[in-house]
Amino acid sequence: MAIKIKKPKTPGQRGMTVIDYSVLSKVEPEKSLLIDLKKNSGRNNQGRITTRHKGGGHKKLYRLIDFKQNKMDMEATIETLEYDPYRTAFIAKIKYLDGSRCYILAPEGLKVGDKIITSANAPLKIGNRLKLKNIPAGYQVHNIEVVPNSGGKIVRSAGSYAEVLGTDEKGNYTILKMPSGEIRKIHAECFATLGQVSNPDNNLVVIGKAGRSRHMGIRPTVRGSAMNPVDHPYGGGEGRAQRGTRRPKTLWGKVTGGRKTRNKRKKSNKLILQRRKK
Repeated sequence: MAIKIKKPKTPGQRGMTVIDYSVLSKVEPEKSLLIDLKKNSGRNNQGRITTRHKGGGHKKLYRLIDFKQNKMDMEATIETLEYDPYRTAFIAKIKYLDGSRCYILAPEGLKVGDKIITSANAPLKIGNRLKLKNIPAGYQVHNIEVVPNSGGKIVRSAGSYAEVLGTDEKGNYTILKMPSGEIRKIHAECFATLGQVSNPDNNLVVIGKAGRSRHMGIRPTVRGSAMNPVDHPYGGGEGRAQRGTRRPKTLWGKVTGGRKTRNKRKKSNKLILQRRKK
């Protein structure tokens, strides 16, 4: 079982769940693949909050992930499976035949010692990376390029995958069903990794207590209806007051919920065959 339920020793632990990290290698991260990202804590250079509900959190170092994996036809071995504080998925440290090492997103089911390869005619095996035009319909893929040779940009979070549905009439585009349910075309020359992203039970985690959110760098979110009229469109009133406005609004009075925000002139609109269901 990938989720552990806490035996409550304090009220905050009642119902709390955590990911079972026993599948990961008990090693320190590779120093050459670590960088320290500047933390802005949701504030600008004047110290004013520009992004609400962000700040604090445990110290962490960023792992440099190779989203391109562009060492063609060179086999790599999975050395370790590791935790990454900056993402929901697990990561894997791989070693190429030339001795170089890098981090990649770990697919679900990949184990230490497994071999992977990036190639135009790689075997259809979990972890291998190949062009979308060479992947048959029905296969699950992740870390997908949007523009050829640009590196994986989409389907990278824990447990996510896109399903290959086939190719268009001319064979220039591959049709994918995205995790959201959207069906769209992506250029067939783009690379993708076979399989589902690791840690699929991440969405089942129960935070359990406020302190755990603070460790993650998440600050409190106050309901608009609990504020004063000067602070929010929903504020004021005696007792549990109604919203007082027909359409849901943000703190700044902008309509939210129901208004379409996608640019109608976006070039990639023609590649979307079916929008995601609400």
